Amino acid sequence: MIAGSMVALVTPMDAQGGLDWDSLSKLVDFHLQEGTNAIVAVGTTGESCTLDVGEHIEVIRRVVDQVAGRIPVIAGTGGNSTRESVELTRAAKDVGADACLLVTPYYNKPTQEGLYLHFRHIAESVAIPQILYNVPGRTVCDMLPETVDRLAKIDNIIGIKEATGDLQRAQEVLDRVSKDFLVYSGDDATAVELMLMGGKGNISVTANVAPRAMSDMCAAAMRGEAAIARAINDRLMPLHKSLFIESNPIPVKWALHEMGLMPDGIRLPLTWLSPRCHEPLRQALRQSGVLV
Repeated sequence: MIAGSMVALVTPMDAQGGLDWDSLSKLVDFHLQEGTNAIVAVGTTGESCTLDVGEHIEVIRRVVDQVAGRIPVIAGTGGNSTRESVELTRAAKDVGADACLLVTPYYNKPTQEGLYLHFRHIAESVAIPQILYNVPGRTVCDMLPETVDRLAKIDNIIGIKEATGDLQRAQEVLDRVSKDFLVYSGDDATAVELMLMGGKGNISVTANVAPRAMSDMCAAAMRGEAAIARAINDRLMPLHKSLFIESNPIPVKWALHEMGLMPDGIRLPLTWLSPRCHEPLRQALRQSGVLV
């Protein structure tokens, strides 16, 4: 079972927007050393929308090769074209990913039936474990619990990243699906509460910069040790909030640069973190024990 703290890994870039393979390797080692339970390569935080197909698959391949089976690697392969999603999912399987994360199609606004048919087609086309990803704040497409329940009955659709931050919504999903279906948080600030309700982990932005703390927090929450999990979460809360002071992954890439883990690269239309945000984010990193 894939569970615990799963980092939504950034894709390091140089100042010109070129991929920085050395920094990618450094980040993977960082997570292996600091207790991250799984790596999500080329998801939203990995700037999947601005990588071309060759880059997308090469990032996944390099992460898979470096991890070498020590923890699961989940490949972001979703898109708003069903055909493209099938192609990316097949390519991720071919380079050795353990599972794929598939975001709801953005911009074209499918119906619930369209969502069901989209994800069913990908699952039937590629024999790899697949995780649904619902983040309507970014996609303007909300996959309702009844649609999740229908899709959960497909054998290789194993779970969902529920990133609404709405715990009532998460509870409805948990109530509908079988105990074997994995419900993950995609919202750092509410992840502890979702895991205490029965969720199996958190696909996290914060884990990029505080992997050990996030791993400890998730482990405590999944053991039902609410006081320990909430205490860690309270310490990290300034970071959970400040990492969204501008659009993700702008703040987290700046934070990793501040930590000396990658250069100052990001691709348009995203821009480097605004100077007015530097000190608030730096202070949140200090409050959370990341910067000393």
